[in-house]
Amino acid sequence: MIELSGVKKSFGSNHVLRGVDLNVRRGESMVIIGGSGTGKSITIKCVLGLITPDAGKITVDGQDILNQPRDAFLARFGMLFQGGALFDSLPVWQNVAFRLLRGSLARPKDEAREIAIEKLRRVGLKPDVADRLPAELSGGMQKRVGLARAIAADPEIIFFDEPTTGLDPIMSGVINDLIREIVVEMGATAMTITHDMTSVRAIADKVAMLHDGVIQWTGPIGELDQTDDPYVRQFVGGLAEGPIEAVR
Repeated sequence: MIELSGVKKSFGSNHVLRGVDLNVRRGESMVIIGGSGTGKSITIKCVLGLITPDAGKITVDGQDILNQPRDAFLARFGMLFQGGALFDSLPVWQNVAFRLLRGSLARPKDEAREIAIEKLRRVGLKPDVADRLPAELSGGMQKRVGLARAIAADPEIIFFDEPTTGLDPIMSGVINDLIREIVVEMGATAMTITHDMTSVRAIADKVAMLHDGVIQWTGPIGELDQTDDPYVRQFVGGLAEGPIEAVR
């Protein structure tokens, strides 16, 4: 469903991606792990076409992303942002239905509201939340609203950017379970970037380790703890000693 071949991206002298090769099959949940600043978010932005790679090729469903009509292309994606990224001046239901009120997916306002309330129910939120403002919600509720927005238009592909950041362990577990259930239920292709190894084990079918601008290792989640790759072992184990240098 998603293929990156030799993708490179630099910002001045900072060579972030040095030749990323990655394949994500249709309906698969791929989790990308790696330290801060290794290019995980840049990789997702390249797939979305928000950043143009300096070299390499990216295809979605076999089609080069640079040759796609933008609105129709982006309509295939849903996104759960790291900080929630809710619009604080809009009520919850309009946040969830944001895509459904605009562009090629636009629906009548009443229909968009009904869909939004249904998606809120799917993530465990009651209809009375729909007319609240984001500031009236807890962090966990805001994350659920972000998840409801990500699935509002029934996308084929969903990106999750650090989905459990800032949440307590219990709420993190709730969000992980919801993500896994929804991805399987929708048959969606998922790409997640996270530092949270609990999330990795809960939602991944396959894992890719991004370090120094390339994919150092990729494999099924069941092989994560058995691999001899020193980068993976150090990262998963949270070890100070190893090939990954800690920034001091």
